[in-house]
Amino acid sequence: MDQLSNTFAALADPTRRAILARLALGETSVTELARPFEMSMPAVSKHLKVLERAGLILRGREAQWRPCRLQATPLKDAAGWIEEYRRFWTPHIDALERHLDRMAQLAEAKKKNPEKKRGGVARRRLKGETR
Repeated sequence: MDQLSNTFAALADPTRRAILARLALGETSVTELARPFEMSMPAVSKHLKVLERAGLILRGREAQWRPCRLQATPLKDAAGWIEEYRRFWTPHIDALERHLDRMAQLAEAKKKNPEKKRGGVARRRLKGETR
């Protein structure tokens, strides 16, 4: 698998994303990384191996302490790849935003002028009808 695919595969798991979020605050030990998760140390270790294979973290060996550090380069590469496709989304997102604005304006106009509804109770009242 290529580097970009490894990065996206690693980011696909919420536990690994949480680990990366913690490492964004600074380096820490494997034990500290495992603390918030209700899983075994071997399970956490497997997640760390996936992150390490993707180049997203570095694990050091300093005597008894094994610090983990975030490596941002693969994240920057993934962000760059996504950015290349932004030009395809932007017009669609802008069109959606305009459509939602029009819908909100119509809803607001209907709230201000409820008698202009076509049908239902408001129409029957205009005609003098009752149920």
